[in-house]
Amino acid sequence: MINEKMANVAANNSAVREMFEEGNRLKALYGPENVFDFSLGNPYFPAPDSVKTAVFDILNTMDPNTVHGYMPNDGFPAVRQTIAEYINNRFGDNITGDNLIMTVGAAGGMNIIFKTLLNPGDEVIVPAPYFLEYDRYVENYGGVLVPVSSPEETGFMPDPAAIAAAITPRTKAMIINNPNNPTGVVYPPAVIEALAAVLEAKQKEYGTSIYLISDEPYRELAFDGAEVAYLPKYYRNTIVGYSWSKSLSLPGERIGYLEIPSRIDDYELVRAAASISGRILGFVNAPALFQLVVQRCVNESCDIDAYDRNRKLLYEGLTELGYTCAKPEGAFYLWLKSPVADEKAFVQEAKKHNILFVPGASFRCPGYVRVAYCVSPETIKGSMKGFAAMAETYGLKK
Repeated sequence: MINEKMANVAANNSAVREMFEEGNRLKALYGPENVFDFSLGNPYFPAPDSVKTAVFDILNTMDPNTVHGYMPNDGFPAVRQTIAEYINNRFGDNITGDNLIMTVGAAGGMNIIFKTLLNPGDEVIVPAPYFLEYDRYVENYGGVLVPVSSPEETGFMPDPAAIAAAITPRTKAMIINNPNNPTGVVYPPAVIEALAAVLEAKQKEYGTSIYLISDEPYRELAFDGAEVAYLPKYYRNTIVGYSWSKSLSLPGERIGYLEIPSRIDDYELVRAAASISGRILGFVNAPALFQLVVQRCVNESCDIDAYDRNRKLLYEGLTELGYTCAKPEGAFYLWLKSPVADEKAFVQEAKKHNILFVPGASFRCPGYVRVAYCVSPETIKGSMKGFAAMAETYGLKK
């Protein structure tokens, strides 16, 4: 018998990946143009031309032993220093390259920091709904994930009072994912300030260190002037995990970083342990070529306006049909209220029209579905016929 935890994971595969595989099956049957797959956060829009230019220039001009060889665990020092200077210029911080560890995407960074921080039984608070893989990341190291519901009536903003009530002497960390996957909500600075005040008070009450883990793969994807707060500015014990998967449309290249500011509690110990965690977990180091690429493209981003056009196209199309949605301010997800109590039945009804999205129960928030609009505009336009048919079935538009 294999590991019991993994046997359970295998039996309960990610709903996102399950729907993605179903999409591939339907595309083979009906043709890709007739399947409207909103399941996976896989960017449709290409990386900036500067990324391609950087790849070829690096391969053609740099020493192959550098491009393809090992480097310090934390990544190339010059790459880390370039990123640190970018962060300082943008957010007014004063970190150095020593405060950064290059990681195998945001997921790699999250696993490194939980490997570093968690003892068995330590608790990690997370506002729900939340990215479904957090459960696995925390469980990997014997931690206990503690979801705290974000009220629907407040637009899925974290509830500081509820979070305060959930914190115990075993609380080691809290995760903030902003902009949020799956809701597309951006937490404004006032909410971040309130959460920081709660964490500060609880640290004093219990005499413990509570780390705020800021998971930021969607930082650059914010619309309508929404401000994405830089969390280290608001709370001293903040550790940031960043990824270029979305901002540069590079999810398959697995490149990101951890920012561990010198001002956090037990900095030297946390920093040293995080540095070796990547080797213990088998990552060894972040991909060398794409460390060098992001160094050259640190000021670049994908076509944010294209995502904004998709956002408006989908939101306006669905609301005109009578659907209720949380209007997304960031990321590339729309949080759609199911027209029936069991959103899984809604998911099955949508499949009859070759429309695929993910049930909210997978994100610990039943009654909604997540619609990923990082697709071609034609996919959104083509799906409206099916959405209209379902709206008629459910009597949404009177």
